[in-house]
Amino acid sequence: MSFRYAAGFNKPGFDPLAAQPTLYLYNLYTWGINGNGQLGLGDSGSYTNRSSPVQVGSLTAWSVIAGGTTHTASIKADGTFWAWGNGASGALGLGNTTSFSSPKQVGVLTNWLSVSCGYQDSIAIKTDGTLWAWGANYFGMLGLGNTTQYSSPKQIGAYTNWSSISSSYYWSTAIKTDGTLWSWGYNNQGQLGIGDTINRSSPVQVGSLTNWLTVSCGTYHFLATKTDGTLWTCGGNLYGALGLNNTTYYSSPKQIGALTTWSKVAGGNYCSYAIKTDGTLWAWGQNIYGQLGIGNTTNYSSPKQIGSLATWANVYSSTAGYGARAIKTNGTLWTWGFNNQGQLGIGNTTDYSSPKQVGSLTTWIKAATGQSFSIALSN
Repeated sequence: MSFRYAAGFNKPGFDPLAAQPTLYLYNLYTWGINGNGQLGLGDSGSYTNRSSPVQVGSLTAWSVIAGGTTHTASIKADGTFWAWGNGASGALGLGNTTSFSSPKQVGVLTNWLSVSCGYQDSIAIKTDGTLWAWGANYFGMLGLGNTTQYSSPKQIGAYTNWSSISSSYYWSTAIKTDGTLWSWGYNNQGQLGIGDTINRSSPVQVGSLTNWLTVSCGTYHFLATKTDGTLWTCGGNLYGALGLNNTTYYSSPKQIGALTTWSKVAGGNYCSYAIKTDGTLWAWGQNIYGQLGIGNTTNYSSPKQIGSLATWANVYSSTAGYGARAIKTNGTLWTWGFNNQGQLGIGNTTDYSSPKQVGSLTTWIKAATGQSFSIALSN
């Protein structure tokens, strides 16, 4: 089946409407804390945590996943949008503030493309390139030009060329198809990258360059790659999260080293992760729970390689957690860091400072994390 889906196809000049790759239908799994029904398993009354992956329903129709602080969102291959978990502030987009422990469809539209969840809010892109937001709106984090809370999707501006998005605590970043980088919301540590610490309630362009390729928000910093393979960062630098070999805060993007081989990035909670084009995995920043995955609990202010393998395909983290999930080129899923609620998915609540494999499947496609819970898709 062919659908107008382009999550991850965020290269400058990419037209979401022009690309219609064939999609496979994936199984959806969740695990970790479930106090707000964010695992989507239909628990009633007392929600039960899970320390190993559990499939959400029996459908194999899921394509896009995102985890917020206490809520979850997903898009099916038919373009419909689904949400569950904590509905406070209207984060689920269902027109109310009710929480749900199983997936609920947001409206009836079938043209949703990608989604990112933050703190009690969600931001999504449709196949027509428009950008939408809903939920809590502290500091103008919805990008709607105000601080009003909305429980249903509201369009951000009138542009139709949004390509990729990333959300954090009270702020977000996005890239357009023309390669420009934009940000809005809370800016207390210069995390918006626009040269000051003033909050913005509408998207503001970061500089004037048009060669931004990928972006991912940490708690109060972001990581971004350019089309030339360079890696850039800005914002809060507690514990060395910016990877610049210091703890100085910067309100404009700064290049990490001089390498041109960076490929994938994931912002974490006062830490960062990145993969190079050679398949090696790197991390830096806070490491109190071993969340850097390098076998210790020492903080580092510059990139450190995780192990020696060159088989990493993608890495995922959360601004609300202390750890990461990563998928290798052989389809295996690995996790490490804080595990107080079983969020690592390895059947216990023990913290690990080195990657541990989740089960034995070799069919994992994507992963995402929230606050002490995880979501993943398997083929």
